[in-house]
Amino acid sequence: MTTMTLLSVPLEVNGDWGESPCATAATVVAHMRDACLSGLRLLSDHQPERLRVDNHRSGLPHIWLHTENPTVAWIVVDIQPRAWSQLAYQFGHELGHVMCNSWMWKVETPPPCCWLEESLVEAFSMRGIARLAAEREHEPPFNSDAEYGRSLRAYSRHLIEKYQEPQGSEHAEDIPTWLRANRALLDRATGVGVSEGPAILAVLNEMESDQGCVEDLGAVNRWPQRSGVPLKDYLALWQSSCAQIGTPGHLPARLQEIFALCTEGEP
Repeated sequence: MTTMTLLSVPLEVNGDWGESPCATAATVVAHMRDACLSGLRLLSDHQPERLRVDNHRSGLPHIWLHTENPTVAWIVVDIQPRAWSQLAYQFGHELGHVMCNSWMWKVETPPPCCWLEESLVEAFSMRGIARLAAEREHEPPFNSDAEYGRSLRAYSRHLIEKYQEPQGSEHAEDIPTWLRANRALLDRATGVGVSEGPAILAVLNEMESDQGCVEDLGAVNRWPQRSGVPLKDYLALWQSSCAQIGTPGHLPARLQEIFALCTEGEP
């Protein structure tokens, strides 16, 4: 019997889409899921049995943690009318949290390493958008928008440029120095922002170079403390979790090198 994974579980799209046709939104979401996950080994032992995506007319995108149907991963987005690139991006980011096992009732992603999970899933979404743009530039998912692939490329460039901006990339050429300079801010962070730019771009580079690094997201948060441990402990727990489920363990190992934790005297 074929095992269902995050790529193959049933996908439903609901909510208040306003001027954005729900059927078109469902097409964009399905294509973005394929772009993000196709070709990967999805090895997490905490994968949902169904994936639901709702649009709400207000509020930030998030994972809806719920008691009803506890095997359903429930993603909420908030897009402008017919803003299909925005939908792909928001869905990809939240799908990254599902990939990182952050979709179940009562799960928490507390500091001090909340910023790192946010960086991981932001890079995951940016990788997915670039892949989707490459796949769809000459094969748009609907006839009314021949600019779809080009708009995705523009959206991808916008995200990269945002994280390269001076306020988001101080010491970006020297990530250990950036980490030390911003550590107090990062350890308090509970969401993603330009201050995480150097980490996001570093993770994106690793994911684009080695798809095993993307597979490693399936091993995130499989320990009781989740993100509520110091950075060096988080990466060690993550690497052990990779060994337990059979992902390569490349990304936590690379991040330990990139952040120079072995040499900076991380407590």
